[in-house]
Amino acid sequence: MSPVRFTTPFTRESTTDDVIAGVDLTDRRAVVTGAASGIGVETSRALAAAGAEVTLAVRNLEAGRRTAAEITAQTGNPRVQVASLELTDQASIDAFTAAWEGPLHILVNNAGIMALPERHLTPEGWELQFATNYLGHFALTLGLHGALAAAGNARIVSVSSSAQLVSPVVFDDIHFENREYNEWLAYGQSKTANVLLAVEATRRWAKDGITANSLMPGGIRTGLQRHQEDNPETRAIFDAYPWKTLEQGSSTSVLLAASPLLEGIGGLYFEDNNEAELTTDPSSQNGVHPHALDPEAAARLWDLGVTMIAARRGGTA
Repeated sequence: MSPVRFTTPFTRESTTDDVIAGVDLTDRRAVVTGAASGIGVETSRALAAAGAEVTLAVRNLEAGRRTAAEITAQTGNPRVQVASLELTDQASIDAFTAAWEGPLHILVNNAGIMALPERHLTPEGWELQFATNYLGHFALTLGLHGALAAAGNARIVSVSSSAQLVSPVVFDDIHFENREYNEWLAYGQSKTANVLLAVEATRRWAKDGITANSLMPGGIRTGLQRHQEDNPETRAIFDAYPWKTLEQGSSTSVLLAASPLLEGIGGLYFEDNNEAELTTDPSSQNGVHPHALDPEAAARLWDLGVTMIAARRGGTA
């Protein structure tokens, strides 16, 4: 949290076109994960509309190719391409980062899964939300560090959620081995981890010209909620929720990725296109919990991520 809260002229109602108006990204290259659905599509479209070369990093190549063709048709930008990326597969992440050539100016860690009703583990024994939402993106970010540094003024955008208010990273039991699994606590700690990634990446890499910020996009009806749609109690809450449009929900990601207002700004958590206020109310829909910005937790999580990746690779990080 900065001494004076960072604000912009934009609001909850602002759209991607609003925040990127007048911005020229023709000399910029961007990667957006989860870019074949939801706000990933709109984030990619907005960056392409401003002239960026955009790589859609996706699990489903067929869906990615359709999305790329649609974005090119909408924007007239032919520099929209697709690459395979499975965030729970280190080999896939390694292949993506090894294939990348040249500088990378914008990395939007956007993909995610939410509130799986049952506990699922990766082959390594890692809780799936933590593995997907945080660890996969952490490995990707590490693997692209050289490309980000080569850009000279790169930005990392880490898509989090107001669920960071619900749980810190529980270092003693991340994978729910010794406590009862709760889908929202699991989701919440993974989204807290996304915020901590931005905090620590900025601290470690600012000397390389790299800054990172995190954000809550707001509620947007997408496939992210598919695991809650059949729950009558959750559905009633969803029906009353003040949803954003895709263009509004993607605007904060695009602001952090491309706006000149964010030049040199890093380690902050944003919502509705402005830095969020601190809060400790877990029932709130707004604000950021101090545990998500804790520099000690950020450093500890980074070191843990390095250790976990090294173990997955058989001892080499």
